[in-house]
Amino acid sequence: MQDVSSRTTSVTQVLIATLLIVATLAVADGIFAPIAFALFILALVWPVQVRLQKSLPRIVALLITFLVVAAVVLALALLTAWSFSQVARWLVADASRLTQAYESLRLWLEERGIVLAVLWSDNFGMSWILRVTQTLGGRLNSTFSFWLVALVYVLLGLLEVEDFAKRLKSLRNAAIGNMFLQGSRLTAAKIRRYMVIRTAMSVITGLLVWAFAKLVGLPLAEQWGFIAFALNYIPFIGPLVATLLPTLLALAQFDTWGGVIALFVGLNLIQSIVGSYVEPRVAGSALSMSPVLVLFSVFLWGYLWGIFGAFIGVPISIAVLTFCSQHPSSKWVSDLFGLQAPEKA
Repeated sequence: MQDVSSRTTSVTQVLIATLLIVATLAVADGIFAPIAFALFILALVWPVQVRLQKSLPRIVALLITFLVVAAVVLALALLTAWSFSQVARWLVADASRLTQAYESLRLWLEERGIVLAVLWSDNFGMSWILRVTQTLGGRLNSTFSFWLVALVYVLLGLLEVEDFAKRLKSLRNAAIGNMFLQGSRLTAAKIRRYMVIRTAMSVITGLLVWAFAKLVGLPLAEQWGFIAFALNYIPFIGPLVATLLPTLLALAQFDTWGGVIALFVGLNLIQSIVGSYVEPRVAGSALSMSPVLVLFSVFLWGYLWGIFGAFIGVPISIAVLTFCSQHPSSKWVSDLFGLQAPEKA
């Protein structure tokens, strides 16, 4: 009986500690989110600096690595902001046609007694959709401060990685130091593989969406292709948004509902084939995670840190599960949610 009571107390303490950590991460998102993103970038680019240091002085290798990171981040941010701003401008310019299409759909539903159409009209409507689109574009254009802080952390991190590894090796408790060092190496290797696979699938998705939009005569085909590429990094939610937005534009562009439905089905087929058929076969089992955990990670970190949290939610879960697999007392967590046994980095 005493053992049961002791276990219950331990579980309660763990739950309370977890809730406190989550609350802290939410309240201090301006501090922790850039740090988490900087660690994510460090895991991706550290091998580049190591290779450069073999033939260049350390400071030169560091500056080259940092400038490459800054250039890639700036290019992606500008292209994403440009794509969404172009879509937002088109929606605003063609708001009257969209309103007419929406009203015809609402009347068609009301004639068939669907009360949800009235609720949609009262609470959302086309004005709500336009406001959301404009807000999204505005937020994408206002993320430079976040990136500036994150890039400063990246620069400092590139300076500290080697020294931090030496400090871990020199800890009195060598087992903890080795476990943390090995966990960090495995995490970085898994995150790099995850991002290589995700990037390849995003490129394929973006090209297919661009080609399909061109084929059916949808305006802004290049923008839709890049939006599909960018949003594909956010599992589940990103592909859904990348499908709904072009369908909204098609309401004003196409004269028949058949064309709109065909576009919606075509975009969903592209997302389904790439996400459900091609990607699992390319990724194999090395990064297998429970789909429930993937979806939970996207929603949890998206709720805590917004779009940046949704973007790195899965890498954070990969890191947590990899570190859990390093110790016998927590290995059951990685076994339960699908991450395989540790492998050499």
